Amino acid sequence: MKLLICCLLLFFFTFCFSQTKSVNFSAIDWRVGNIECTSPDTLSQLLTEPYTTDLEKVRSIFRWITEHIEYNTLRFQPYHTIYHDDGAESAEDSLPGLRSLDERVARIVLKRKQTVCAGYARLFKALCDFAGIKSEIITGYAKTNLNASKQFKCNHNWNAVFIDSNWYLLDATWASGYLSFSGTQFIKDYNDYYFLTPPKYFIEDHYPEDVRWTLLDNPPTISEFKNSPFKQTAFDHYKIISYSPAKGVIHMHVGDSIKIELQTTDEKKTLSLSDVTSPDSIQIAAADSSSLINKTAVINGDHISCTYYATSQNPQWLQIIYKGDIILRYKLNIEREPFNFPPIKIKDIVAKN
Repeated sequence: MKLLICCLLLFFFTFCFSQTKSVNFSAIDWRVGNIECTSPDTLSQLLTEPYTTDLEKVRSIFRWITEHIEYNTLRFQPYHTIYHDDGAESAEDSLPGLRSLDERVARIVLKRKQTVCAGYARLFKALCDFAGIKSEIITGYAKTNLNASKQFKCNHNWNAVFIDSNWYLLDATWASGYLSFSGTQFIKDYNDYYFLTPPKYFIEDHYPEDVRWTLLDNPPTISEFKNSPFKQTAFDHYKIISYSPAKGVIHMHVGDSIKIELQTTDEKKTLSLSDVTSPDSIQIAAADSSSLINKTAVINGDHISCTYYATSQNPQWLQIIYKGDIILRYKLNIEREPFNFPPIKIKDIVAKN
C-alpha cells in the first residue's frame, strides 16, 4: 500500500512540474532585457544556457526578439533592399555557401535591430537551430486592417516550434507590437497572445499556405477564413469567448437591422457600434457613450449585444467598440430598399385578355 502511495505521489509531482505553468516566465522575460549581442550563435547560447527545458529556451528566444527587434515600417521596399547588407558583413558572411539564409538574415537583423515579418521568423529559426530546437518558418496569409487588396495571397511569415513532442504556433512579429492606423509608426507593445497560441485561435487571423500547419484536424477553407471579420489588436486584450455574426461581410438593405453579440466573462461590459470608416478617438468616445446609430446595449448573462440599423447605403464598415476599443471590423454591403411591386391577381390578367 505504501509503495502504491509513493508511486502515485511521484507521478503527481512529476506531472505538476512538467506543466507549462511551472515555468517562471517573468524571470525569463526580465533576464532577456539585459542581453545584447549581434552574433546569432553566441546570442542563442546566452539566451538558452541557463535553462534545461525546451519551453524555457523557446520563451527566452521569443521574448528577446520581441523585446529588442522593431518592425520596419518601410515594409513595401523590395525584399533585397530591406536585407541588403550594405557592406556590414565580413567576407566570410557574404559567401552564401558558408551560412544558411536564415543565419545570414539573422545577422543583418541583429545589426539593424529592425526587420519585417520574414526577418522575425528567420531570426527565431536561426536562434532555435543553434539551440538544437526544431522549428519551421510558416508562410501564409495574415488578416489585418491593412489588407486592401481583394486578391488572396500569402503576405506573412510566422513560426512553428517543436516542444515536448508537440508542434506549437507563435508569431514574434505580432507579439512585438503593432502599427499605427496609418501604418507609418511602429508601436512597441508586447502581446503574449501570440506565444504558443492554441491552433483553434491562431487560425482566426493566420492561414498557412500548407494547411497542415494549421495544426487542426479539420481546418477551415480559405473562403471561410477570408469571410470572417477583421480582428483588431485590442480584441486579444479582453475575455471574449465568441462573437456573432461569424461572417465578416454583412449584407443588408436600407431599413434592415442586425444584432451584434459578444460572449465574454468580463464582469463589466460595454458595447457600441460605429459605421464611420476610420473613426478617431473622439468619434470612438462619442459612439461609446451615445450614438445615434446605436440602441442601448443589452446584457444577458455573459452575452452583450447591440443592434445596428441601416439608414442609408453610404456606410462601408461597421466598427465594434468594446470598452472604448475597436475590437472587430465588419464590411457592410448595404443596398437600397428593394422596390416591392404590387401583387398581380389572376382576375386582373383575365380582365386584360
